[in-house]
Amino acid sequence: MTPAARVAGAIEVLADILERRRPAPDALKDWGLARRFAGSKDRAAVASLVYDALRRKASSAFVMGAETPRAIMLGTLRLQRGLDSEAIAGLCSGERFAPEPLTDDEAARLAAADLDAAPAAVAGDFPEWIEPSLARAFGDDLVAEMQALARRAPLDVRANSLKASRRQLKEALAHLAPEETPLSPFGLRFAVGEDGRGPALQAEPEFLDGWFEIQDEGSQVAALLAGAEPGLRVVDLCAGAGGKTLALAALMDNTGEIIATDVDARRLAPSHPRIARSGAANITLRTPRGRFDPRRPDPLADLAGTVDLVLVDAPCTGSGTWRRNPDAKWRLRPGSLAERRRDQETVLDRAAPLVKPGGRIVYITCSILPEENDEAIAAFRTRHPGFAPVPPADVAAAAGFPELARCATAAGLQISPRRTGTDAFYIAVLKRS
Repeated sequence: MTPAARVAGAIEVLADILERRRPAPDALKDWGLARRFAGSKDRAAVASLVYDALRRKASSAFVMGAETPRAIMLGTLRLQRGLDSEAIAGLCSGERFAPEPLTDDEAARLAAADLDAAPAAVAGDFPEWIEPSLARAFGDDLVAEMQALARRAPLDVRANSLKASRRQLKEALAHLAPEETPLSPFGLRFAVGEDGRGPALQAEPEFLDGWFEIQDEGSQVAALLAGAEPGLRVVDLCAGAGGKTLALAALMDNTGEIIATDVDARRLAPSHPRIARSGAANITLRTPRGRFDPRRPDPLADLAGTVDLVLVDAPCTGSGTWRRNPDAKWRLRPGSLAERRRDQETVLDRAAPLVKPGGRIVYITCSILPEENDEAIAAFRTRHPGFAPVPPADVAAAAGFPELARCATAAGLQISPRRTGTDAFYIAVLKRS
């Protein structure tokens, strides 16, 4: 496919996403199946264009004066890809498989593209209805924070210290030119290409041998801030595919005990091969029968009052991962936020009785919304006055990140692409008296 044909294909996919409110991966998959002539590089290039357009949807529509898929794509080529109006006109020739030629109005708008007068929700490319929440989180830095969250994310991995050090892994993957992550002592970072793809790390022998896991540096830092130590009894209540469970096992040097579970057995399924590959021997999976129901006896009731650390990697809106999943921010609705808040309340209430005196709950979200973070902690403390937040600066210092004190909120730490170069995570530590 020519570059022009790829742009035309991306406009088609974007139209499917916006008109049917579909997740981007589903629309891209259907587009690829219907166009067998498109090779893997073509599909990757189209996907990269689509994701860039979703990252800059509001600002692109603003500069183009229209919210059509074509207008959004043209604005994206200008704002995100940095093409001038002449270069964009060259892609829109109207010839075989190329988009129709630019109108005079489109050419003029591309030449004059400017966001100086744009409202915050446009300049920061986020849904307008969550602006009050984001303003509480970021204050005067709102637009800058959201612009950072609209950029592409790098590809990070965590060296599995049970099998290899970061130095050993870096040497083994030297042919892929990794860089050490600035915060996590276990992380390596790989550049992504213009098509948005990084190297095929899961095909590397070291991955198959369990030397590393693909994990954003922010998620690695969140696991480090949890303060897991050798010999502890730990419960991971929302283990999912096991990313943070495996990080905790390595930090505990395969000692102590980790009980990993989730409300849905299907979410745990990918963790089985990952645990086997990692060499972690201190993890016990408790697979639920059906979904957890707070009206029934808790299957973890036998652990009540015996756990040193309960990790609550809570279900949330995922707003902190919008660099990777930009379509999700445009599908977020007040109802889904309310549902996630109920989920967070349920899982925190489930965690409380497990903790022994002096033990801790570590509450983590990949969210930037205060409703899911500080406000969720405040509500929990009203229901459970026996827990108090550990001062965020103390949490950061204890984990070896004193510089993260600048990310402190009322009850936790809020890291973000602008502040730390990672996905956005919220971490709060609650100690039982």
